[in-house]
This record gives sequence, structure tokens and C-alpha cells, in this order.
Amino acid sequence: MPDNLAIAEQMIAHYNAQDADAYVSLMTDDACEATYRGAVLRDGREGTRSGLKAAFKTWPQNRAEIRERQAIGDYVLFREYVTRGPSSDGSALVEPFEVVAIYSFEDGLCCRVEFVR
Repeated sequence: MPDNLAIAEQMIAHYNAQDADAYVSLMTDDACEATYRGAVLRDGREGTRSGLKAAFKTWPQNRAEIRERQAIGDYVLFREYVTRGPSSDGSALVEPFEVVAIYSFEDGLCCRVEFVR
């Protein structure tokens, strides 16, 4: 059985390295990132890749720190502390924030990430 917790931790390491390609390599082709029970923010592996690359370009110091973690079956829950840092496009500073991220898995790949904020 795949170690979903280790895979989700790898995803955060890739996110913090701003490596969108490595991040989405751990996702299914039809994976998405969405608000909890709500709107899809990034659709599919390619939509997630392009969305992350755009975010990393805007916030080159963007990071997520895992403050708590738990694995339950096909799900991994992280409480994350996200800092964006100054933007590269002159937009207003985004204050650091906390989010609960729910990673869903199928066959060793992440198929959905939902954010509770």
C-alpha cells in the first residue's frame, strides 16, 4: 500500500521548491485543487501545473509549513501555515494564513486537494 502521508509531504517539498512539474507528477491526470466542497481552483494536472507556475511567478518566496499532519485511509490532512512574501507584480502583500488541506489519493497518486480556510 502506498504511503500517502509521505507522498503528500513530497508534494509540499516540491511546492516549497516551486517545482510545479514535480508537484503534479504525484497527481492523477484528472486531479484538481479546490475549496472544500466548493469551486475548483485548478483543474487537471495541466491546470494545476500552470496555476502553480503563475502563483510561483507572482510570489517567488511562497512557502507552506506543515504544522500538523494526519493520515486516514485514502486521505491526508495537513494544517498548513502559508506565507507568500512580496509579490513580483506589485500587488498588495498577502498576510500569512492558515489552511487545512485535505489530500485525497487513488492508487498512490493524489486525485484532489481541498482547502478549508
